[in-house]
Amino acid sequence: MKFPTPLIRAKLNKRYKRFLADVTCDDGTEMTVHCANPGSMMGLTAADSEVWLSDSNNPKRKLRYSWELIAVGDGLVGINTAHPNRLVEEAITAGQLPELRGYRTLRREVKYGRNSRIDLLLQDDEKADCYVEVKNVTLMRQAGLAEFPDAKTARGAKHLEELALMAEAGHRAVMFYLVQRSDCRSCTIAADIDPGYAAALADARARGVETLCYDCDISPEGISLNASLPFHPAPDTVRQTG
Repeated sequence: MKFPTPLIRAKLNKRYKRFLADVTCDDGTEMTVHCANPGSMMGLTAADSEVWLSDSNNPKRKLRYSWELIAVGDGLVGINTAHPNRLVEEAITAGQLPELRGYRTLRREVKYGRNSRIDLLLQDDEKADCYVEVKNVTLMRQAGLAEFPDAKTARGAKHLEELALMAEAGHRAVMFYLVQRSDCRSCTIAADIDPGYAAALADARARGVETLCYDCDISPEGISLNASLPFHPAPDTVRQTG
């Protein structure tokens, strides 16, 4: 995924009300920008951090600019939760995900289950349907270890239940964790933040839900999937051995 126009560098002043952030651009201009991330963004809101903004080129939009990236350590983290579905879709279409190759069609936001929409539905006449739910991962509290979620998510637990029902009905069901950073070597569940989600994932995996995890290459020019990361559903084990 290439950004359609060059990103604008700025310094973060503060993030507030979840979807707002105040920044100061290199030329000294101060403005409020859209933050497309409903999570806590733990570890990603330090004042004076270097950030990058996209321009909607729509002067009529209430907040013309959107926060896209933040510098953390020696790398960048993608904070925009609107991108992961597109990134995974692009990788599937390009044949870059061996685990999800061989499907004839791909559809987005398809109604399924009790009252949900699946992020991506892969179908082929010779295979069971494959339901793919994508989650954005940005949290890293221990060097090299990505974690999800960064806040309690009842909605995330609901998605796991819907996927489990699809798996029990004979379909493929995949929970895809997309780590929008390049400084992690593995991924786990932040059970201390949301024990309910951790329990829901354990139950879903026992009922046939698969888990995939990939990190990203990130630059001010664009974001793309990079490589598969080991996924450890038991956080205590990976912290002791990581």
